[in-house]
This record gives sequence, structure tokens and C-alpha cells, in this order.
Amino acid sequence: MQIEWKGHSSFVLHSDNGQTVLTDPFNEQVGLPVPNVDVNVVTVSHQHGDHNATGLLPGTPIVVDGIGQHTVAGIGIHGIAAYHDAEQGALRGKNTIFVITVDEMNVCHLGDLGHPLTPEQVAEIGKVDILLVPVGGFYTIDAQQAYDIVQQLQPKIIIPMHYKLDERLVYPIAPVDGFLSFYQEVKTKDVLKITKTSLPKESQVILLELK
Repeated sequence: MQIEWKGHSSFVLHSDNGQTVLTDPFNEQVGLPVPNVDVNVVTVSHQHGDHNATGLLPGTPIVVDGIGQHTVAGIGIHGIAAYHDAEQGALRGKNTIFVITVDEMNVCHLGDLGHPLTPEQVAEIGKVDILLVPVGGFYTIDAQQAYDIVQQLQPKIIIPMHYKLDERLVYPIAPVDGFLSFYQEVKTKDVLKITKTSLPKESQVILLELK
């Protein structure tokens, strides 16, 4: 599998057999270049313009935006109910956590998670190989909460998202530094290329560059 970061909470997952999944495409209001990629499947964690801009994508990808088990283009996608805030959705609504199984690896995309995970959610998420976790706070969990969730899920690879990349991004969220301060070693890559057998034995933080 190959993972590219398009900015904000948007990633492209490339399977070894040529299938592609895009997570949370955003619109031009974010301030970063809008993802313009032709993919098979798109996941949408919630219905805000910086996460659901499927209409701006080329082609006719299949959109997955709900909880439950889905199989699309041979890829298993499990949607788990969560909230965008710590008030059970009263402030910003619902959020869907997705566990996407690609090349026998489970990629967990937390979307705009706004609260700590319950034991029931941790159990439903199950084994996580690669965690895509928001760290910027304000609209989502912050750096400390993200670190706590990493301890709950124990992924092999941790990729931060939804943070203040640079001045182009218009939202009042924090840079990634606060989250990275919890770790002694961080690797930076332009693209993550990984197989089940090459997953690290100990948790590893990887900072993806904008692709």
C-alpha cells in the first residue's frame, strides 16, 4: 500500500492491485490546493465543506459516508459512530470513524473526532495498523487527547492530520508541534510505502509531506 497526504484530513490510499481510496476531500475554502485525483472510492467522515467536497472530484467515485460494514471495489470499510465535539454532537454534529482494510492492513481515519474514545468504540475499531489522527484542536481533539487515543489503539504507524500546516490554511487550529513533542523520534516522508510484513514492531510517528 501507498499513502499520500493531500492536506487537512485528506489522504489517498493506493492498494497493490490498483484500487484507490480518498478520505475527506475538502473545498477551496480550506486554503490548500483542492485534491484533484481520480479514485475508486471516497470516504466522508461528516458533512462539512472541508471534509465532503466530493462534487469537486473528477470521475464518478463511490462515496461511503455512513456507519456499518461496507465493501467497495474489494476494499472493506467499517464506519463507527462518533461525534464532532465533546457534547455528543450538540455543537458540531456527528462524525464517522472509518477503518479501511487495504492489503491486509487496517487504516483507521478518525475524521473530525471531538472527544475521547469510549471502551466500546475502541473495541469496535479493533486492531489498527495505521492511525490517521487529528491533532490540531479547536474543532477536534487536541495534541494531548490525540496522544491518549494513540495509547488506547496502539497502532504501528501514527500519521497526524488536521493541523495548521502553514498560513494558507485558514482555520484556527494548532500546528503539529504539540503532538510531535510527545515523541523522541519522528520520520518525515513524502509518500508512505508499506506492506504488512514491513510494519514496524514498535509504534512509529510519520509526518507526511503535502503531496
